[in-house]
Amino acid sequence: MRAWFLGLALLGTGLGASAAEACRPDPLQGRSLYLRGTFNSWNALETQRFTWACQRWELVTRLQGEHSFKVADEGWSGDADFGRGAAEGSAERLSLRGPELKRRFDGVHRFTLTMDASSATPQLQVSACPAPAPFGDTVLYLRGTPNNWAALDDWAFQYSCDAYYLNVKLSGRHEFKVADAGWKDASSFGEGGGNFAHVFNGEHTVRVAFEDGKPRLSVGPKTFADPAAKSVTDPVALSLRYDSRNLAHKRPFGAVKAGTPVQYAVTSLPGVQRLTLVVEKRRLEGNQEVLDYTEVARVPMQARRDGANLRWTARHRYADVAVYGHWFEAQIGGKTYVLQNNAAPVFWTREKGAGGRAEVADRPASGRGTAGIRRFRQTVYSPDFKVPAWAPDIVYYYVFPERFRNGNPANDPKPGITRYHQHTVEVHRNWTDRPYRPNSGDGSDAFFNNDFFGGDLEGLIQKLDHIKELGANTIYMTPVFKASSNHKYDTADYREIDPAFGSNADFERLTKEAAKRGIRVIPDTSLNHTGADSLYFNRYGNYGSQGAFQGGKVNPASPWAGWYSFDTTQAEPDKQFKGWVGVTDLPELNKNSESLRNFFYRDRDSVTKLWLDRGAAGWRMDVAPWVPDDFWREWRAALKAHKPDALTVAETWFDASKYFLGDMFDSTMNYVFRNAVLEYAAGGDGAALYTHLEHLREAYPPQALYALMNLLSSHDQARALHHFGWHDDTKDPAAIAQAKQRLRLAVLFQMSYPGAPTVYYGDEVGVTGGDDPYNRATFPWADQGGQPDEALHADFKRLIAMRNQHAVLRRGSLEAPLHADKQVIVLLRRLGSGAGATWALVGLNNATEARNVEVKLPPGVPVAALKDVLGDGPGGAPALQAVGSASEGRWRLTLPPLFGRVLVAPGR
Repeated sequence: MRAWFLGLALLGTGLGASAAEACRPDPLQGRSLYLRGTFNSWNALETQRFTWACQRWELVTRLQGEHSFKVADEGWSGDADFGRGAAEGSAERLSLRGPELKRRFDGVHRFTLTMDASSATPQLQVSACPAPAPFGDTVLYLRGTPNNWAALDDWAFQYSCDAYYLNVKLSGRHEFKVADAGWKDASSFGEGGGNFAHVFNGEHTVRVAFEDGKPRLSVGPKTFADPAAKSVTDPVALSLRYDSRNLAHKRPFGAVKAGTPVQYAVTSLPGVQRLTLVVEKRRLEGNQEVLDYTEVARVPMQARRDGANLRWTARHRYADVAVYGHWFEAQIGGKTYVLQNNAAPVFWTREKGAGGRAEVADRPASGRGTAGIRRFRQTVYSPDFKVPAWAPDIVYYYVFPERFRNGNPANDPKPGITRYHQHTVEVHRNWTDRPYRPNSGDGSDAFFNNDFFGGDLEGLIQKLDHIKELGANTIYMTPVFKASSNHKYDTADYREIDPAFGSNADFERLTKEAAKRGIRVIPDTSLNHTGADSLYFNRYGNYGSQGAFQGGKVNPASPWAGWYSFDTTQAEPDKQFKGWVGVTDLPELNKNSESLRNFFYRDRDSVTKLWLDRGAAGWRMDVAPWVPDDFWREWRAALKAHKPDALTVAETWFDASKYFLGDMFDSTMNYVFRNAVLEYAAGGDGAALYTHLEHLREAYPPQALYALMNLLSSHDQARALHHFGWHDDTKDPAAIAQAKQRLRLAVLFQMSYPGAPTVYYGDEVGVTGGDDPYNRATFPWADQGGQPDEALHADFKRLIAMRNQHAVLRRGSLEAPLHADKQVIVLLRRLGSGAGATWALVGLNNATEARNVEVKLPPGVPVAALKDVLGDGPGGAPALQAVGSASEGRWRLTLPPLFGRVLVAPGR
């Protein structure tokens, strides 16, 4: 053993007393704070959770590039949502509900938050960590008399930014060394040629740092913020087991119809005095701003022996349609614990916890009620909830009409003539130009969303065969009603097609020509806001004299005055009304107005019914969370009474369970799916990312799950190829080729998963682009000077054809994965039963090399009949090879790099 000399520095005297005096209680009483920003989709991730230590919160994490961020708790609570404040030397005093902070990062950083007793806001210090761990992945342990010189996990040091740290609780004199598990000379340290010896007195931090390449050990008061510290140590409490996706713990699985009794079971070691099932009803309003639970039942659980364990059971009947939460309260040894949802995030969703395995924690501190508890969510929907029968078979083609195809140059906007608010428009001379972004130095004017290329409905009609040949059967198009902007979400007239797109007759012709090809058309609009430059608001006087804010002044005589809420005590025009999320170009509507509701959905010729009668197959509704629930309930009833098989799609980004109770929407834009699949195809941890999709499988009624709009790219987010690394400055052909291969993997995932796969125009021929406006580039038609990637186009066609040819991929069952690790996900799907069942085995691999994984297939799978519907595997290798005897059901599945395989066995 190599005998290093380490200076043993004892920090302070009377260590136990010093530590007690230095530390004070967590100001947030145990609520966790998280670093939330563009690097994690603003989620509260456990890997970026601050840890409280004595007088500060601390986090060490790796970040790269420029990011916006804030510090907040899980629920963005009013007293724990910290943003940019005032700089104080090298630190920054944060402010409650302050704006986002922005910073460029390059590597591992330590974030330290300190809050003195007289302040409600912390100071933030960000410092770069100097070097990686000197011994890499080698784990160092404190090995000595406290643990019989063993290398135990509870005595493992953690490397954090600048040194190795370990918190200990010891009393009396102890001898020890710092060493790896194998006592290797290079990583084993003592005092001179022997052991360290120290008299401990309570809680301490042991620190091993390297100064000029030489190790130095110090022992002082407990100051290390240990992110791995366990708050619960009681072995009986830690034995509590519950898994919401395991039928042994909860039956039936997932969302249930109203009136269904649900059985619950928890297992534990003996020693639990009492266990209670707590059921609560959730209230979620707006864009998740309002979130609370009201208790509806506390059900004592009954225990019986199950071998060496106890099995606790309870039953609750969910009578009413709603989203509920449930958790368990345990009394053990005079202390109260909660068995709650885990801390796994769900993309874009305020509530943490992705379902599955529960976690035990101390009951939240008194005074906080149940605010800190993570509930398992339970969706209870109407027994008569139906979606259109054609929904599971949809393949969407998602079009931003202004950038798809210019079929009629005669209707193009004209600079100097076509109005944009008080200004005019810009028109690109070349179809292949980049969209303009004001203040970017691209030569454009200072106004956003006023540059046009000439795309129109005629262009869409001309290219219906392109859409049909791709394999899509439903067009979703962003708004086409009259409006000033190129995006048309600032509606000027709900009853008229924008003249730059054509006419009302052109819309009807589009739906008829599409129908001849088996294609439906779903339009889009916002019932939450209009444009300021509109018939109804008319701020700029471009639409007659009847506007509610005519020429910038409130007009009480307007027939639409009651559609908006005005504050005439304000002097500034911009403050006299409410713009949606503060955007004054989009004045928010008063959704409680009876006149407005009549116009939108009650009247015989209402907007909703009018366009259905003109050929629309349904509606996609913009910014659905900003519209009250009772509005959507009335709207759905009116729409379904008028056209029962019309599809209703909400724009939501978070867990949309509340909209799938049978009284609002059939489907939503599945941004949770988008994030999970893009991050997986980009190389992310497959097992961890799949939990987001497992949550949706558990939370959504199956009829809604199979109707979800499963997108990859959109007009509101960077395109998929951009996400995979093909940026404006990417010149490396290998990097571009790999980005396209990752897109193929993502599309394979789309086409083999339940829900409606959605192709954003141009993705199929290799269009890339970052955030708005570059995600809204033109389609690269060859006759307009574009260079479409026809090889990628052919692969899209092949993958979509696979889905269209095999109903099991559209309508087959979905269970938990057969296999999920960091790189590989394997799903088994089935359509039908018995000998007539069709089976599909789907394997996905995000590794850059081929992978072999072992899977266990259940009895009844006709392995010999499984055929690779996409062709041979790597080097012509067979897809499946038996492992052991055939009766064991174990098979080795071979998967190509950055792609996968789909094996289908048709029923007899």
